[in-house]
Amino acid sequence: MDKTQIEEEMDKGQKSGLSKYFSTTSSSPTMKVPKLCGTNYPLSIMFIVVNEFCERFSYYGMKAVLTLYFLNYLHWDENLSTTVYHAFSGLCYFTPLIGAPIADAWLGKFNTIFYLSILYVIGHVIKSVGAIPTMGSTEVHVALSMIGLIAIAFGTGGIKPCVAAFGGDQFDEEHAQERSKFFSIFYLSINAGSLISTFVTPVLRGDVQCFGGDCYALAFGVPAALMLVALIVFVAGSGMYKKYPPQGNILASVFSCIGFALKNRWRHRSKQYPKREHWLDWADEKYQKSLITEVKMVTKVLFLYIPLPMFWALFDQQGSRWTLQATRMNSDFGGFVLQPDQIQILNPLLILILIPVFDLGIYPLIRCCKVNFKAISKMAIGMILAALAFAVATVVEIKINETLPPVPKAKESYLQVLNLANSELNVEIPGFETIKQPSLHDTNPVAPHYVKLDLLNAHNEFNVKLTQGLVTSNCQIHVHEQSSFSLLVYSEGNNLNCHLFEESQTKPANGLAAVRFINMLSNEANITTGESTVSARSGNASAYVKLKRGKITANCLTGSRTYELDLGLLNFGAAYTVILITVNNDTIELKKTEDVTANSFHVAWQIPQYVLISAGEVMFSITGLEFSYSQAPTSMKSVLQAGWLFTIAIGNIIVLIVAQAGSLEQWAEFILFAALLVAVCIIFSIMGYFYVPANPDDLKDKKELEKKQLQDDNLNAIPMEEK
Repeated sequence: MDKTQIEEEMDKGQKSGLSKYFSTTSSSPTMKVPKLCGTNYPLSIMFIVVNEFCERFSYYGMKAVLTLYFLNYLHWDENLSTTVYHAFSGLCYFTPLIGAPIADAWLGKFNTIFYLSILYVIGHVIKSVGAIPTMGSTEVHVALSMIGLIAIAFGTGGIKPCVAAFGGDQFDEEHAQERSKFFSIFYLSINAGSLISTFVTPVLRGDVQCFGGDCYALAFGVPAALMLVALIVFVAGSGMYKKYPPQGNILASVFSCIGFALKNRWRHRSKQYPKREHWLDWADEKYQKSLITEVKMVTKVLFLYIPLPMFWALFDQQGSRWTLQATRMNSDFGGFVLQPDQIQILNPLLILILIPVFDLGIYPLIRCCKVNFKAISKMAIGMILAALAFAVATVVEIKINETLPPVPKAKESYLQVLNLANSELNVEIPGFETIKQPSLHDTNPVAPHYVKLDLLNAHNEFNVKLTQGLVTSNCQIHVHEQSSFSLLVYSEGNNLNCHLFEESQTKPANGLAAVRFINMLSNEANITTGESTVSARSGNASAYVKLKRGKITANCLTGSRTYELDLGLLNFGAAYTVILITVNNDTIELKKTEDVTANSFHVAWQIPQYVLISAGEVMFSITGLEFSYSQAPTSMKSVLQAGWLFTIAIGNIIVLIVAQAGSLEQWAEFILFAALLVAVCIIFSIMGYFYVPANPDDLKDKKELEKKQLQDDNLNAIPMEEK
């Protein structure tokens, strides 16, 4: 099939389906396009920039609340949530390998963006519907969530390699400077969309209540609406775009050339053939030398890419492990309370700050010091900064662990005393020091104070002596190992009585608070907090109820009356016991104690690790993209872009594997990742030391020379009489 036939077939394809309304050729790629007033910027780029802002808002907004959705809505554990989060992220960066060939060889950039954006919107809608509690069983929610995430991954990944390139297509060749500034504006729109959505969607999730809890349906629904807006805006500019027809699948040509070279070399392995300078030279029997030379340049850069996934393995944990870390910290800033998933806003915010700091401050200063700061050196330092970020995250994790409640070991039990008597109480347990416990009537709430009991057997009975002033009573208690108990002591006439309650010593996960009720009323009590109702018979304790952090009011139904209970502030990660007692047979009085202390280590301590990882991103990611483009011939830039995105996919797979193993404590896992990145950085630096930079301009000159030589050869082949 010659070139004319190919163009005719492409024209037939463009006239089918929806492309008859949105032609891939417009009037002509060389048509005169409208310009922004007084500039050389095409008006069409405004639609592309707004489209990118809305698309990035939808993607990062959905992703910001995804981990907590898995934990709190689907009730998965931390390792499974991390695994699925990074599996989704990896798929998002693998699918560009599908989107790029579709655009290059079949649909063209415009139609690829259009069709895959429709799939993208559908995925968001399915994901949002899956977050509505009334939609069915847990299995239905999981199925809808997975279908939605797969559709989103193919949508965002498929259009990723197309949108920026489509924006560049809108500029004439003589306006290269304006095109360069467009890419800066384009990158700004990405970070602006990420910044705003990372702040807004956690607010929609946590501060808006629907269906009796966090409103994940709204938190996913708003990104779905923004993606629909992105599609509408993109289509609205259709008549102004330059739309180049598909130019052929260069990625397939690269793989085909490499495959043929390997196959040809293997076929001739046992025969005597002249040695060839490079293994790709075995492809010169089928492919042009210019293509082989370009593939050599690309494979040399792709070889340098081999260590890069480890950086992304650390970087992408901001949305998983670091978010989970934030749920175990105190995020109250006094004037406002930050949601655990909102802390991710630091990364895009810091990127917007650090880019000019590096470009206008640090890099010029280094040049003034006559230091030759090459691209590979910048990327290596970026890796070290990311490793340092995880070292800081390790310290933060250890400090968080120091605030956790004591966990009884084998042959151990923990006991705290809750004193409902009118004055200080002395509690004597044989073999242990006397406990002096103030009255709850004097101190409320009471911080937990546990005494460790060393047990001789798995179960032990103790005869406890209770003394208050001149009143003395004995109380028999029975405890067992690896458990925690509360001993409630109260006055009844001239006697002291006691009740022993077993309690949970596990800190509530995900920044939630937990509360239980001990009923010292004469009738059974039914206590309602939000959508949860628990019951406690007289003299018994209810189950723990998990609630969001805040000032909570509950309703208590006992006998025929309902009382309003002001529980006060239930703080991040704390577990409380609320004792209900009767006052004058008419009102209920509350006595609140903390069984597990609230999260005390502040989330602001995460800021240093975010600063380090963001500085590492500026030095690694931006420099890496610039380096890749500078080392690639023009026809191969999309290949290297796909290769770069593929390293991000592999990085997420690394996290997926480590999380699924789940055998390390979190601080040890952070240290492992930091150590691996340092080791990879050393390997990358050695590879970079021996790397010889290429100059694509030399290849361009060589191709021009080959073209001229071919023309001369064709001219010499013409008979003299025809000349």
